[in-house]
Amino acid sequence: MTATTWNTTRPWRGIMVATALPLRDDLSVDYDAYAEHVRWLLASGCDGVVPNGSLGEYQTLTDEERARVVRTAVEAAGDGARVMPGVSAYGSAEARHWAEQAAEAGCGSVLLLPPNAYRADERGVRAHYTEVARVGVPVVAYNNPIDTKVDLTPGMLARLHQDGSIVAVKEFTGDVRRAYELAELAPELDLLIGADDVLLELATAGAVGWIAGYPNAFPAGCAALYHAAVAGDLATARPLYKSLHSLLRWDSKTEFVQSIKLSMDVVGRRGGPTRPPRSPLTREIEAAVRAATEKAVADGHR
Repeated sequence: MTATTWNTTRPWRGIMVATALPLRDDLSVDYDAYAEHVRWLLASGCDGVVPNGSLGEYQTLTDEERARVVRTAVEAAGDGARVMPGVSAYGSAEARHWAEQAAEAGCGSVLLLPPNAYRADERGVRAHYTEVARVGVPVVAYNNPIDTKVDLTPGMLARLHQDGSIVAVKEFTGDVRRAYELAELAPELDLLIGADDVLLELATAGAVGWIAGYPNAFPAGCAALYHAAVAGDLATARPLYKSLHSLLRWDSKTEFVQSIKLSMDVVGRRGGPTRPPRSPLTREIEAAVRAATEKAVADGHR
């Protein structure tokens, strides 16, 4: 078993899909469609799922909905170790509550943003991760300073790892240089690809997993790309990456939730609408996403 493959001792590795949440036209959660989606992703070559992330619109869910999404994912996956719920919240007590719920459901790991209600200093960030880590479920840090305004620098991540608070990081900055600095400062901390459009760069820089967006629409094609990239098979990976990149770039844009859901709809999955404050795509953006999706289909991706 390679270091870049999912396994029960490090269940945050491999391809963990940040799942979009199918909504009905009245914006209620379609749990049956979500369960079917989880099963389809795993059957199509993905290793696990990440419910209640930004792509899953967790900020718009009620507590009851958020808890049921996790239970639905675990039941559909058939193995809680393959489920990494997002447990981010404004307060550490609430984030710990969601980590406890994940532990009760049998999840193998959780994904946690730093405090994001304000620009927290390092002391506050470390206390936040320490509190959630006390639950006992392995914590994957999520570094997204673009949206949270709190940057988990390689130095801070190394200290969080030394604290025993995190086992891995979902790196979303797009700055590939950080991969090498992080490997120097915290060689035992697992690096996970956090943005679809730097997959090849981070894979060749030592990433051992991918918390992925576009496998929601193209799981098999994305799985082939990931495995070739982490294996260093550039002859296979580069053409696949080039073919998919116009689509993968939408994962890093403001409209990423609507875009991925549209791609799901185009390929015959159930993406559906998004809840406010996310609004429908403009005609120009919708046309661009649709064209990129149809190109991927024409290129043979599925």
